[in-house]
Amino acid sequence: MQDNKETPEQKREILRQQELKGNPTGNLNDAFNRANNGSLVDLVGSLGWKGTGILILVIILGIIIYSVFFY
Repeated sequence: MQDNKETPEQKREILRQQELKGNPTGNLNDAFNRANNGSLVDLVGSLGWKGTGILILVIILGIIIYSVFFY
């Protein structure tokens, strides 16, 4: 039925899984670096476009409030 239709998120996840299987030591290095830096791609991918818009709005409002009280 619709098993042949994959969403872009599913395609990215399949490609990521294939990369992890093909390069396990690179995965270990990525895991250490991701723990230190975080991954914006994972954050945005998990939030979707609405969540990303809300996150941007919260950041902008935070900057405005900070500038009003501390400048």
